Amino acid sequence: MFEVGVYEDRNARCRKSMEDTHTVKSHFMSSKDAGFFALFDGHAGKQTAEWCRSNFESILVNELSKYPHRPVVESLSESFLQADRQMSEQPSLKSSGSTAAVALVRTEHRQLGHYPLHTDSQSTKARFLYTANVGDARIVLARRGKALRLSHDHKPTDPDEISRIDNAGGLIINGRVQGVLAITRALGDLSVKDYVVSAPFTTETELHSDDTMLIIACDGLWDVCTDQQAVDIASKYSNPTEAAKALVEHALSSFSTDNITVIIINFLYDKS
Repeated sequence: MFEVGVYEDRNARCRKSMEDTHTVKSHFMSSKDAGFFALFDGHAGKQTAEWCRSNFESILVNELSKYPHRPVVESLSESFLQADRQMSEQPSLKSSGSTAAVALVRTEHRQLGHYPLHTDSQSTKARFLYTANVGDARIVLARRGKALRLSHDHKPTDPDEISRIDNAGGLIINGRVQGVLAITRALGDLSVKDYVVSAPFTTETELHSDDTMLIIACDGLWDVCTDQQAVDIASKYSNPTEAAKALVEHALSSFSTDNITVIIINFLYDKS
């Protein structure tokens, strides 16, 4: 149903440590047609990103299992909020934070006009892609060779985010929330949680044969590469690991100053 490749680089020229982590899970929830993919880009240390790598998947599984008929995007949103609640009980995570970009692919049976899953003869079978993100890690779908962004960059230049933070009593100082963070939504960052919220941007997309590839990458790539450039570069490679490596090497050669992690998911379709 899909092929996955991951490539990462600390970017030793600019960074002393690697604060990116990721999760790639095929056969998600024991389904051969499902996959879960997540990228966590830590800041002020890697503690929160590592915690998310170890715990976010199980939180999402629990939400999906408890509420199988709830829209998946709602379960994704609740998983982000639940992760933040659990981290608030961990004193060691108080000072660090992480952006997050996650994607879930699965085949569903749906009755026309209804969300709950069905397996009777009246239902239709389709593949769906669900995404959620906080911060500036980005998710891009390649559709007929064109880049379609499925995430939202939560930055202090966004008018809606500026208004939200202002209404909460926070400040944007020198392009940073409270003069500290260059993103407006994240997991962790508990010391500024009143302003840097964890409610994610979410999407639901029905996949068709024109949808060939998904790119999930941290801002180490996007700081020096447009969405369409990423699709154009990755599309030159049939092997997703080679495609991910090419994007990392492009970021390095373009003088990215951050850690760089790229996940490529190639969608496979039954041609019978």
